[in-house]
Amino acid sequence: MRRLARYLTFFKKEVIIGPIFKLTEAIFELIVPLVMAKIIDVGIQNQNKTYIYQMGGVMILLGVVGLGCALVCQYFASKASQGVGTMIRNDLFRHINTLSHAEIDKLGTSSLVNRITNDVNQIQVAVAMLIRLVIRAPFLVIGATIMAMSINLKLSLIFWLAGILVAIVLYLVMKKSIPFYRVIQKKLDRIGLITRENLEGARVIRAFSKQHAEERRFEQASEDHAKTAIGVGKISALLNPMTFTIMNLAIVLIIWFGGTQVDAGFLLRGEVIALVNYMTQISLALVVVANLVVIFTKASASATRINEVFDTSASIIQKQDKNLTIDSSQAVPKVAFQDVSFSYGDSNEYALEHISFEVYPGETVGIIGATGSGKSTLINLIPRFYEATQGSVLIDGIDVKEYPFKQLRTQIGIVPQKAVLFHGSILDNLRWADQHATQQQIEKAVEIAQGKDFVEKLPNQYLTEIFQGAKNVSGGQKQRLTIARALVSQPKILILDDSSSALDFATDAALRKAIKQDSEDRTVFIVSQRATSIKYADKIIVLDDGCMVGIGTHDELFENCEVYHEICMSQLNSEEASR
Repeated sequence: MRRLARYLTFFKKEVIIGPIFKLTEAIFELIVPLVMAKIIDVGIQNQNKTYIYQMGGVMILLGVVGLGCALVCQYFASKASQGVGTMIRNDLFRHINTLSHAEIDKLGTSSLVNRITNDVNQIQVAVAMLIRLVIRAPFLVIGATIMAMSINLKLSLIFWLAGILVAIVLYLVMKKSIPFYRVIQKKLDRIGLITRENLEGARVIRAFSKQHAEERRFEQASEDHAKTAIGVGKISALLNPMTFTIMNLAIVLIIWFGGTQVDAGFLLRGEVIALVNYMTQISLALVVVANLVVIFTKASASATRINEVFDTSASIIQKQDKNLTIDSSQAVPKVAFQDVSFSYGDSNEYALEHISFEVYPGETVGIIGATGSGKSTLINLIPRFYEATQGSVLIDGIDVKEYPFKQLRTQIGIVPQKAVLFHGSILDNLRWADQHATQQQIEKAVEIAQGKDFVEKLPNQYLTEIFQGAKNVSGGQKQRLTIARALVSQPKILILDDSSSALDFATDAALRKAIKQDSEDRTVFIVSQRATSIKYADKIIVLDDGCMVGIGTHDELFENCEVYHEICMSQLNSEEASR
């Protein structure tokens, strides 16, 4: 919480003015019992209606002014809490965008969504309560006790006794309940994960008729969360009854001993009523304090989770912001892997081992291998989504670690394995790489991607809205649009990560031919499970369990690489494979 308190420095005015007005309201609230005592002891005792009306007017005035102060405080509290929440949320989102794939994989998407929404909301509530009640509640408790002491010192001992007992109750309840709030937040992450999976995979779930199984899984997670919440609720539920019991007993003692003092002539009736009112104020203030403890406990757990994200540093950082000067006169490989090995996280097993190859401008490279052989991992090292554990990845003879991110990634067009389009028009999606791309550039890219026919048949053509998750386009259409998006910026390196899996063979062949003809200097990486998709590539890299077991042309590998030969024979007949 202390670390996030730095955001309050941007709202110094609200943090100072808000509590001042709330303190003013509390002062007026403490004066009310004294006015009531005067009405009873002077006005009613002497049957002085004028005095009663005058004091009644004073009470109304105190109430109106107190209400005005409360509204002003509420305004500043809302302004500060929403402002702090917005700043934390923006900084959190900005920081998440600096993290590499490894850190995002470790934290988890659902957990990050929960932290940036629910956890930040808890901080907002804490800030609002900080301004509104943190000063008011203790001030009322202390102020009411002092006012009681000014009326009758002996009876004020009841206030001290009640306060000590309530403090003990608060301590015991909070000690038991605090650990549960951190657990609750983690269980909310679990619910968020299941919800996300079900919404994204709704079609798959229905295809396998797994609705009931997923409902049971969600119910189990929800029940688990509910059990924890009920457990902490049972403990917290003891707080108010025990507090009110202590306070009501204290009021009984005040009336009992106060009545005796009135009979003896040491105390007035109005003063007894004032003492009872002060005890009521203290009881209500202590309940507020109890609720504040709960709120700040939740906020503390949320702050820990938010700080965990802020404390997560990107494992991949850029060394400089200035663009590197590339000497294009030298005949160096466009992309080169020099004895590259890679492992995910803290794993001791390598996903890639001792990979070395060179690719020159204008060459098309096919990458093939069994599922899990490391194809996507290999191409993810080129734009530096992951850092090579050993060895070096070079572009234009320069290690990718030396490039600023923007310079490195703007020369690379990537079509990921999972085609992703964003809510908005087709035009908006196609302009992601280049916001200033002309209509002619976009149409050319769509034509190369073999998407011209279906886009021009749409009612609004390029202005057609893409729904969330691109549910209103087919898998093949989605892939063609993502390929076009990568081509709009005319990248020097194009990476197609199994991005034509939803295309028929004729469209796939036409796509590869169009990409080859579009730019002779473009270096193209095609990751595919289909032998036909990479058969005519200038080089073919064959991966098997993270190792490069072959590199060469189709004819060379078909004759000399057993793994490649098996892949081809599993997909093609002897005549097709030998052509």
